[in-house]
Amino acid sequence: MTTGALDRKGVNSHPDGGGESKTTGASDKWRRLIISFGPLVALGVLCIVFSIIAPKFATGSNVMAIIQQASIPIVLAMGATLVILVGGIDLSIEGVMAASGLTFALLVANSVNGNNLGFAALIIALLVGVAFGLLNGVIHAKGRIPSFLVTLGTWFIGLGVATVLFGTTTPQISDPTFVSWARQSWLGIPVVVVFAIGAVVVTTVLCKWTRFGIQTYAIGGDEAISRVAGIPVARVKIALFVLAGLFSALGGILATIRLGVGEVGVGDGNLFLTLSAVVVGGTLLSGGRGGPLHSVVGVLLLIVLGNGLLLSGANPYVQQGAQGLIIVLAVIATGWPARKRLRIVK
Repeated sequence: MTTGALDRKGVNSHPDGGGESKTTGASDKWRRLIISFGPLVALGVLCIVFSIIAPKFATGSNVMAIIQQASIPIVLAMGATLVILVGGIDLSIEGVMAASGLTFALLVANSVNGNNLGFAALIIALLVGVAFGLLNGVIHAKGRIPSFLVTLGTWFIGLGVATVLFGTTTPQISDPTFVSWARQSWLGIPVVVVFAIGAVVVTTVLCKWTRFGIQTYAIGGDEAISRVAGIPVARVKIALFVLAGLFSALGGILATIRLGVGEVGVGDGNLFLTLSAVVVGGTLLSGGRGGPLHSVVGVLLLIVLGNGLLLSGANPYVQQGAQGLIIVLAVIATGWPARKRLRIVK
């Protein structure tokens, strides 16, 4: 059995794991449409509603603020999506962001030491993320340890590394090239937005038009069948965690450049937003369905919701409650079609 055949039969044809009657096929089609386009429709509805009740929402400056606010979560969501597509989860996002961000801040020209490695600092900081991703992938895939436990541990390892690097003085970035990135635009597009677009393009191409992407969806659809079909499951999973670590490191570096200083808490709050956005966007936690564009919609939906409620004068607790409600509804909507295939709650 080829991986292409596996993708057609093992992943796409059995979202419920049940029989293939015409009625079931029709209902499955509608469910897929809801999962695929429901978040996008919800995003559109939110934009219309907030444009009516909050006049400042639809202004050009606010739209640009939303896009820039969503940029780093989108970068992080690309890595999280790849891991979730195979039924895994990466909780190390904030730890990797902290370790990579502090590494970068201490290797470029800064206020606490004489380092001035320029773009080499960027490469080294990205490699820190790759190292964390490799550690996650090897322990999970080779050691058969649940990704939840592995990445929970490396989350705190990353924070520990960042705390040690931080020392007692906040390192302020003084490299003029990177300082200018915080407010600079390329072809009229803010630098952070350019990186977010690049991350989405790379991940989309990887998922949709490469053999590696087909294997990723196949493993998420049914890992046992993927092994029988000859797919190197462990190797693919390790590669996915490495990519996730790379994207987390990039997010940490961009957030550090935006702040202008190295901070241990540079990633605070991003884990919840990132994983929530991936699920809200329609990527199944059990793997095998969804993708990077779904996650982009999920990030925008949550950012727009928070922004619109803020401009509408809603109580902060109302904002949190609304976001929580949307996440719960999204989990139910995306997980319901796969309940028969999963059989158990895990």
